[in-house]
Amino acid sequence: MHELKVRKYQISVEEIFHEGGPVAAKPQRRASAIAVIANPFAGKYHEEIQPFMDVLKPLGLELARRLIAALGGDPKAVEGYGKAAIVGSGGEIEHGALWHAPGGYAMRELLGDAKAIVPSTKKVGGPGTRIDVPITHINASYVRSHFDAMEAGVADGPRANEMVLVLVMTTGPRVHARAGGLEAKDIVGKDGLR
Repeated sequence: MHELKVRKYQISVEEIFHEGGPVAAKPQRRASAIAVIANPFAGKYHEEIQPFMDVLKPLGLELARRLIAALGGDPKAVEGYGKAAIVGSGGEIEHGALWHAPGGYAMRELLGDAKAIVPSTKKVGGPGTRIDVPITHINASYVRSHFDAMEAGVADGPRANEMVLVLVMTTGPRVHARAGGLEAKDIVGKDGLR
């Protein structure tokens, strides 16, 4: 079993008052939590990589806890989420896919068994690579007001033998959301879609 080696954590919080229109009565807050970790599979092809997902589970919970704290400490204030991975050049995109379950299930667990799938993206890149992390509502993926993204990355990672693992949470819809569709107040919440 491979050991988890974290080089650094980074938390970033945005508070959005307007996007050119009137100042919102309640600003949207969104935050990213990042861990830069050693990629135990960098440098050569490994057929069996799934067990590393179990190693990543505590990291998912740690980043999710840090995000909730950064947004004020109340899990009930969180309305949107997403996740991403940037794999250093010595690895492969499949290594980033190992973050899907540990990152997603950690947020869903700490947010009270949120129903919607956690949207995700991943890529291979070098130090300073940025990634747009997709965001949807935590209980219904079809709520258009919560379709969003937050850019994330670190200046000095990932190095060739590292991965940058990202979780994102938001406290509400886009500021000035007015694209119609299902509204958060109308969520049924049975299938994670509506």
